[in-house]
Amino acid sequence: MGPRNKTGVSEFLLMEVTEDPELKPLLFILFLCVYLVTILGNLLIILAVSSDSHLHTPMYFFLSNLSFTDICLSTTTIPKMLVNIQTQNQSISYTGCLTQVCFVLVFGGLEGFLLAVMAYDRYVAICRPLRYTVIMNPHLCGLLVLLSLCINIVDALMHSLMVLQLTFCTDLDIPLFFCEVVQLACSDTLINNILIYFATSIFGGIPLCGIILSYTQIVSSVLRMPSVGSKYKAFSTCGSHLSVVSLFYGTGLGVYISSALTDSSRSTAVASVMYTAVPQMMNPFIYSLRNRDMKGALKKLICRTPSLL
Repeated sequence: MGPRNKTGVSEFLLMEVTEDPELKPLLFILFLCVYLVTILGNLLIILAVSSDSHLHTPMYFFLSNLSFTDICLSTTTIPKMLVNIQTQNQSISYTGCLTQVCFVLVFGGLEGFLLAVMAYDRYVAICRPLRYTVIMNPHLCGLLVLLSLCINIVDALMHSLMVLQLTFCTDLDIPLFFCEVVQLACSDTLINNILIYFATSIFGGIPLCGIILSYTQIVSSVLRMPSVGSKYKAFSTCGSHLSVVSLFYGTGLGVYISSALTDSSRSTAVASVMYTAVPQMMNPFIYSLRNRDMKGALKKLICRTPSLL
């Protein structure tokens, strides 16, 4: 007898990180370190930007928002994994699952939009330098961040409301380390899948196209510069952002390839964790190591901290 519909779902079961009991303490420590480094690194970026008046520019305003988004995105997934490893209980409530889905969609999508906005900021700085302060004024910067957030909140709420219409089977095992419940539904998911593909194409494609278009214009403008020094200076201001973009979309592409080429749900799950953990942990290192102004601000902040204590 096949599984029957279950309308009163109270909880789901997430995939176990490992079935080897000896590996669980090591994985717990690994994910805990990843989470703490992510929180500390991004928090330092936010504090450095807010405390140094020289960094009160559009580029660093967007960077501090990116750091805040990284903190939120990591917090939606990793702490639950740590709790599950420690308690050896893979359950997550129905409400908790929907909440996690909603926040992952909001902050995952917001990160893509912020990277696109940062690419536009670099385009204006390099291709329209004389009008930079006029175009990238505080009002526009705040509006771009707010608009990006609102778009992704609407998208996440649409997905969550569509999930609420589904009924689920008795098999409630999610083949991932965080919630993805559409594939577990017994009811028709055609509309949900159409919405997922449409939203992914629009909300994933538009920021990526914006980044590509911005850098196409940047490269074209830089190649027309007369001196090698000017070219190097222009490209150096984009190096950190390009590294973050490559890491974010590279890990996303890795998740897609993993799910397309392998039938192993565990391989796909591991790739998904990399997408929601590695870029968020590495972003502070990329910006602090490749950016002289950021390194100076971080040194000032660290030197100032002991005197405040």
